[in-house]
Amino acid sequence: MKSNKPKITALFDQSVPFDTILDEIPIGVVILDKDRRIAHTNKAVSALTGYSPQEARGVMCHNIIRSRICLKKCPVLRLKEDSEPICEHTDLINRGRELVQVRITFAPITSGSGELIGYLETLEDIRALQNRTSQDMHGFRFSEMIGKGPQMEKVFQMLPLLAQNDSSVLITGETGTGKDLTAEAIHKASNRARGPFIKINCGALPETLLESELFGHQKGAFTDAKENKPGRFRLAHNGSLYLTEIGDLPLSLQVKLLTFLDDRVVFPLGSTKGFEVNVRIIAGTNQNLERMVENGSFRKDLLFRLNVVRITLPPLREREDDIVLLIDHFLNTFAEKFGKKIEGFDRQTLYFLNNYHFPGNVRELRNIVEYAVNVSQDSRIGIESLPTYLMEPDHLSTMPTPVSGVSDQGASPLAAREATTVQVTGSTWAQTEKQMIINALVKTGGKKQKTADLLGWGRSTLWRKMKQYGI
Repeated sequence: MKSNKPKITALFDQSVPFDTILDEIPIGVVILDKDRRIAHTNKAVSALTGYSPQEARGVMCHNIIRSRICLKKCPVLRLKEDSEPICEHTDLINRGRELVQVRITFAPITSGSGELIGYLETLEDIRALQNRTSQDMHGFRFSEMIGKGPQMEKVFQMLPLLAQNDSSVLITGETGTGKDLTAEAIHKASNRARGPFIKINCGALPETLLESELFGHQKGAFTDAKENKPGRFRLAHNGSLYLTEIGDLPLSLQVKLLTFLDDRVVFPLGSTKGFEVNVRIIAGTNQNLERMVENGSFRKDLLFRLNVVRITLPPLREREDDIVLLIDHFLNTFAEKFGKKIEGFDRQTLYFLNNYHFPGNVRELRNIVEYAVNVSQDSRIGIESLPTYLMEPDHLSTMPTPVSGVSDQGASPLAAREATTVQVTGSTWAQTEKQMIINALVKTGGKKQKTADLLGWGRSTLWRKMKQYGI
């Protein structure tokens, strides 16, 4: 008896049952005819709705999916042959009368000649995603961002609220403060989390290449345009586009970006046909855009459009409560990554880091800890394992003397911060350390154990360093 089940041919040497492949896809797939009647569903749809493929076949889509969006205007009605997919976050009522949060994507199905012959719907259960997102927003962190000080607490309070709408976001702050992480955190906490997160550096490419990267191009638009290219805007459809270093965007492209923000249509290079794109714009910069507006290098109207919501990230030097937290986080991360058993930093090194001004902010701290974990051969990281540039005179000129009474095992950076910072005159770390040992010996009357305790070292460490410096 001949089977009437649909098969896939011309892909393999033998025909393959269509539902065999479709059922392996972990998200729901619904195929509709031109009249929006269900032609086929997979097992994932049955799990979500409670209706089997046999029960659903031939039935109008809204009688099976039963989503909130079906009560409004069905997105399928807006689809044409050349339409981009439409993504909606909604909920549906399954056969058991449960309310299930879902993300539904609608796309046209066309024949080889380009004629519209049906529609494709995919359904994703986003309940697990929402639970995971809420778990990421607790304690001293939001997604991959870490902090417990008042500045970051304020940022963490804002992010979940911003994530729930599609307003443009402008993230400002010095280099290394975490603008990229903030942009990605907003995306992950939003209804667009299952969509793409596309990032492009506006200062990394020359103007001609940047325009093609952002907006795409048609075949033959310029000499090397040998095929059509969609561009980052279209790649980010139903997701978020992060424009980092927006202050470096050329004026001509600022006009084109402003046009997109007005009508949400992308015109590739060499094409008169536009493509409607559903993208949330997030921009980041370490420059003063208001000052750039004054000198004419940034458009005032574009600033207004991007600056719907602004997040300003504080530099690390203003986040005193967060430095120890970040050090511990990066230390644990890299110790596990490199398979090293490191208990922490010794007291002297930890005190140094807590009084360093970090011009590179969190990124610099991360790099310092990664380097130290890489090169350290002891259970506790010493000052000799820090990058050598930190020992240059410019950095040592404000290096504070150690705080007495704090052991190497229980270094208290907060207590250290309350101590008086003094100027040192050594031009190298070796000279500075030698002078510190001499000062401590004088203070303790030459008693080695008390000197070691004062410096936060073990007695053997003190003997070794005294021998090293000829004291």
